[in-house]
Parts: sequence; structure tokens; C-alpha cells
Amino acid sequence: MFHHFQKSVSDIALPERFTYPFCYTPHPLSLMAAEEVQHYLHSKKEWEKELAEGKMFGVLVVRNREGEVGYLAAFSGLLAGSNNHEFFVPPVYDLTRPDGFFKAEEHEISAINHHIQMLEESPEYQVLKTNLATLQEESALRLSEGRKALKRHKKERDALRKAGGLTPEDEERLIRESQFQKAEFHREELQWRQRIAAAEVQLKASETEIEALKNERKERSAQLQQRLFEQFRLLNYRGEVRDLCTIFRESEGRIPPAGAGECAAPKLLQYAFIHDMKPLAMAEFWWGASPKTEIRHHGHFYPSCKGKCRPILGHMLQGLDVEENPMTKKSETDDLRLETLYDDEWLAVVNKPHGMLSVPGKMQTLSVYDIVRRRYPDAEEPMIVHRLDMATSGLLVIAKTKEVHRLLQAQFKNRTVEKRYAAILDGNITPDSGEIRLPLCPDPDNRPRQMVHHTYGKPAVTTFEVVGRKDGRTWVRLRPVTGRTHQLRVHMAHPDGLGTPIVGDELYGLKHRRLYLHAEYLSFVHPVTGERITIEKRAGDFAL
Repeated sequence: MFHHFQKSVSDIALPERFTYPFCYTPHPLSLMAAEEVQHYLHSKKEWEKELAEGKMFGVLVVRNREGEVGYLAAFSGLLAGSNNHEFFVPPVYDLTRPDGFFKAEEHEISAINHHIQMLEESPEYQVLKTNLATLQEESALRLSEGRKALKRHKKERDALRKAGGLTPEDEERLIRESQFQKAEFHREELQWRQRIAAAEVQLKASETEIEALKNERKERSAQLQQRLFEQFRLLNYRGEVRDLCTIFRESEGRIPPAGAGECAAPKLLQYAFIHDMKPLAMAEFWWGASPKTEIRHHGHFYPSCKGKCRPILGHMLQGLDVEENPMTKKSETDDLRLETLYDDEWLAVVNKPHGMLSVPGKMQTLSVYDIVRRRYPDAEEPMIVHRLDMATSGLLVIAKTKEVHRLLQAQFKNRTVEKRYAAILDGNITPDSGEIRLPLCPDPDNRPRQMVHHTYGKPAVTTFEVVGRKDGRTWVRLRPVTGRTHQLRVHMAHPDGLGTPIVGDELYGLKHRRLYLHAEYLSFVHPVTGERITIEKRAGDFAL
């Protein structure tokens, strides 16, 4: 599985530290390895259709026992229905082996599924379900009519009493009539309840068997998953071994998600450690069409997924000298870069530079909050009214009192604040203006990435207007009607949006000097003076 480079790499300096897998620029050796893997994929005509649908591949630059520098290659999940192909490293555990416990138990669970389906689709079961539904519907209709009749008769009796002239015998007759009608209704109600109960008993007998099978399926599936996770015994550079259950329990306090351990990165590192190879650099790239929910571009490099791989790689990279996360680096001049555009005793508007967090996060980097907390020591918490992505620059409103914060947030929530962003798109788009409606929700395996999901996503609406086109790029103004996380970035990049990512969007497009997205315009009502405040600040490096 060790591949020598087809071209000489003697003039390329080896990396000083191993790649930080969750935010990196591919090393030249990783680029060369990926290029050779891509050339190999082009030659596999029998995989052409499957590859066109999209798959993640990985390369690991290594030095073997003989001191030779080469690379390993891997794919995530299965390829052509198999875990094993001669060009790629094997899986950590091959769950597709026909003689393995996984396939045998999977066959048993499939048999249970078939039995459940057969019972649920049987004519007898369907007749019982239909009979119960019919009785419930008819009961509801008849009893509703009965209640209406009781009300009508009561109204008639009340009218007679109101008219006057009733003898004691007449009053007694009306009372007996009321009692009789109520008793009749209660008898009918009881009869319907008894008929429905009998139908439920008949149906329950069938459902008990189905429910038992479903519980057995759930139990056996959980046991199978647990046993499978225990087979993924992962090494690190120190030679220490942990199974998936232990790794996730110790680092995340949770059970592993489905598919954990089957991504390219763990496969590559596991093979390198087993064969005494030293990992030097790593990169992962997408090959084929983008999935419907996520945004992936053919041939682009991507960081390792966080939901499945962060805990695993946190273990496997122990003992290696790994690069520092570039997103945690601080700049001593960050404080000076936060320009104030409006300031009074109640609020301020600042111009956040790209690369700065709006509020403190897990990374130990300076945030807008840290700076304004020092600038306005007497201001009340929480100060930050709304947020911009770390990579996005532009206007942010700061509140100096709790009440002003509450009133400003209400304006954002009620969408009475006018917002406009400037962006440069990495390609030419055809329409000059339009509206994008794509519902968004977090990608659970790749936070903070967002995904388009028409079932679980929240509505997200963006309008756009082209300002100009030049050298294969498009300058646009964007107005977010809603304010979802990464809304503008996803709406630009997704194939069902504009299909053209923002320049520098390393999450949904390609990395560049910066993300060319800037919040350039804000207009809102001052919560104390009632005056309309309008602030506009163009990004200096966005000129056509």
C-alpha cells in the first residue's frame, strides 16, 4: 500500500510538523500525492458512475522503515461495495467480510425487518386497523350528533320554561325527558367505548408480536453496534490502543456515531502505525458531485470531519508533533484594528475585522467582546447585540445597557433592522438579481458547517444583486431576510442557490487570503432617541 512518488521529491522540504487535520493548507507533498491518486481514479472506468456521485479520499505522506518518503491513500466508507481495493489501505475493521459476525448478525436483523413488514402488511392486520379506525371515526360522529341533540332539546325546554304557563306536571315531564335523554346518550357512549375497546384488544394481539419484534431489532442493533465499535482498536504514534467506545467516552462522554472509524484519516494513520511508518503530512479531498445537503466541490481539499474524527484523531495523533491550530493564533494589534464608527452613552457600532470572533469561543483568541469590555468598563452585560462569523468582517452593534440591548435585539428579531453585505463570488453568475430560499440546519458531523435540509432546516431567505463582473468573479450585494448561521455563505455556494462560493470561503469553497464577505450597511432605530441610525462602511479590498 506504500506508494513511491512518480516524480522526484528530493527538492521538496519535508514538513517540520504534522498537519493539523481540522484547518490546514495542503503541503506540496500532499498535493503531489493527491494528484497521483486522482490520476488513478480517472483510470478506474468501472467506478466512474459511483465516483461521479461523490466520495471523500485521503492521502498520508509517510517515511517508511527504509527511510523512503512516499504516500498512502484511502477512501471514506465503502467503494464499489467493498472496503478493500489494492491501491488503498485496508479498513481498520472490515465489516463487509461475509464470514464476519457483522454480516451474520446483519442478516438476522434483516430477517426480523422482513417479518415485521410481513405482519404489518398482512390482510388480517390491515383489516383490524381499518375496523378500529372506522369505529373511532363513526363513534366520534355519532356522539357529536348526540351532544348536539342534547343541547338542542335543552334549549327547547329552556324556551318553554321562559314562556311560562307550565303546570307542575309539565315541569316534571320536562325533567324526566332530560334525564331519559342523558341516560340514552350515556348508554350509547358506553356501547361505542366497549366496541372500540374490543377492536383495540383484537389489534393489540397483533401489535404485541410486532412490538416485540421491533424491541428485539432495537436491542440486537444496539448490541451489534457496540460489538462493532469494540473491533475498531485504534493505535496512536506512542503505540497505545483504544477502541472507539473508550475514545468517545473519555473525550466526549458519548457513544460513537454511526460510521465512526470508517473515514479516510483513521484508516491511513492506523496502517502507518501498524507498518512502522512515520506520518509527515495529510490531506483529504472530495471527488465527484456535491451531496444534496452538504457543499462539496470536486477536487477541493477539506478538513477532517469533527463529529466522527475529532475524538478519534485526538487519540491517534498523540506522540506526533502536530502543527498549531492556525485559528488560535493571536495578534497583538487586534485591539487597534477594531474601528469605532458610532459611539454615544447608550450604544456603539464597530467595524469587526475578518479573523476576529464576535464573542469568546473555545479558541483562546481575542474577540470583539474582549475589546469592547475593556473600552467600556462601565457598560452592562451582555453588550454584543448580534454576531458575525469569525471570517466575516463588518458592522457590529454594541449595547451599553441591558435595556438598550433588549430593545436592539427585538429590532433584529422582528427584522426591522436593514442589513446589507458585500461579497465577491468565485465565478460568474448569470442572473443580475434574485431571491434564494433554502432551509438550513447544522451539519451534526461537521460543525460549524451548515447544511440544506428541507425537513429539519429552518427557513432562510436571501436577496442578491450583481454589482459587477471581472476576471471570472462576480461582485454582489446581499440582503439576508432571515439571519441563519452561515446563511449567505451556503446560499451562495449550494448548487440549488447560486452554486458559486464566496472567494476565500474555506468551508464551502476554496481558501484564500480572507473570506470576501463584509457587512457594509446597517440601519436601525436608536432605542433611546428614536432617531434612525444609518452606518455604511465599505470594505477597502473589495473594489472592482
